[in-house]
Amino acid sequence: MSDNLKHPLDSSTTCQESVERVAKVARIEDFSDEEEEQGLVVSDSELSMNPRSQRYLVAIEYIGTRFFGSQQQPTHRTVVGVLQKAFHNFIGQPVKILCSSRTDAGVHALSNVCHVDVERISKRKPGEVLPPHEPDVVQKAVNHFLQKNEGDVMVIDVRCVPNTYHARYKARERTYFYRFLSGPDPLSILEKDRAWHIPEELDLRSMQEACRVLVGSHDFSSFRANGCQAKSPMRCLDELNVTEVQSTPYFPSITERGWSNLNNGDPLTCPSQPKMDTDGVTTDTGEVVGSTNDDTFGIRRQHRCYVVTARARAFLYHQVRLLVGALKCVGTGELTVSDVKQILEAKTVSAAKPMAPASGLYLGRVKCEFP
Repeated sequence: MSDNLKHPLDSSTTCQESVERVAKVARIEDFSDEEEEQGLVVSDSELSMNPRSQRYLVAIEYIGTRFFGSQQQPTHRTVVGVLQKAFHNFIGQPVKILCSSRTDAGVHALSNVCHVDVERISKRKPGEVLPPHEPDVVQKAVNHFLQKNEGDVMVIDVRCVPNTYHARYKARERTYFYRFLSGPDPLSILEKDRAWHIPEELDLRSMQEACRVLVGSHDFSSFRANGCQAKSPMRCLDELNVTEVQSTPYFPSITERGWSNLNNGDPLTCPSQPKMDTDGVTTDTGEVVGSTNDDTFGIRRQHRCYVVTARARAFLYHQVRLLVGALKCVGTGELTVSDVKQILEAKTVSAAKPMAPASGLYLGRVKCEFP
C-alpha cells in the first residue's frame, strides 16, 4: 500500500488568526461545506432563557441517501424533521432543533451536533414541571422512536448544556471525509450511495502533492459554488490529505483466517473442515491470481479505497466537494499539480473541475467549545 501522508500547516496559529479576522467581520459565517448560513443572527428563541427547560447538546449520525438535506423543509424528509418528530413522540410536545452544520441531500454524517430545549411536563398532572431527564434517558428514548422511522438517524451522544449554549456558534472545527473506490468492476450494492466509484487507477502521490498546494489560508473563490453568500472567500484549511485505507465492508481472506492451522488444535475452528487450497487469493490491486481449483469463483474483487480528509473551522458553499473534484482529476491524470495551483490562483469557480457527488461525503466530526 502506498505511503499515507498528511499535510497539516506548519503553524496552526497562523490559520486560526486568519479565520478569527474573518469572523470579526461576519461572526455568523461558521457554516458547513454543503450549505452555508444565510446571514442569520441569533434570535431570542435560539438563546432560550426559559428556566423551566433544559438545553441538550445532541450528537447524531445518519445515512443521507433518503434525506433532502439536514435542515427542515415543509414538503421533504430531512434529518432535522425526523429528529424533531422523535423528540415530539418522546416528550409529547413540539421542539425546535438547530444543527451546528448543514448537509445537502445525499451527504452522510458520522457525527453532527445540534441542540434542543426540552421542558419536561408531567403527563399525569398537566402543567406540573418535572426535573429534566438524564442525558442517557434522552438518548435511549429518542433512538427508540427513530428506529420506527426508517432507522437512518441515530443519537450517539447527549450532554446537558446551559440555555445560552448554541451548537452552531460554539462549533470551533469541522472535519469532512470523502471516500473514493477505485477499480474497473461495478460497486457492490453494499457500497451503493456510500462512495464515488472511479474506474481508473488513482495516483495517490500526485494527489497528496496537490493537497500541499491547497492546504493553508487562501482565497478559495475557485472552490466555492455559485450562490455562496459568504462575505469573504478567505478560508483556512488546517488539514487536507488523501489516504489509502482498507476497503469496506471488509472480511478476512482465506490466508488471514489461517486455514492451514485447522488441524493444529485451534479451538476457534472446526477440526472436521477440510484444508483448502490458498493459491487463488485476491491481491491488493484486486487481481485474482493462481486459482487452480475454482476456489475463487464467486469472490468479488476488492476496490482500492481512498479517503480525503478536510479539516477547518468553516468551509465555503460546496468547497469540499469542489476540492475533491480537483483531487480526483489529479489522481486520474486529467490535471497536474501545477494545474491545481493555477485553478486556485484564478479565483473563479469557472476554472474549477466539476465537483464530486454528494454520496461520498461524510461530515466526520464537529469539535465544539464547552463552558
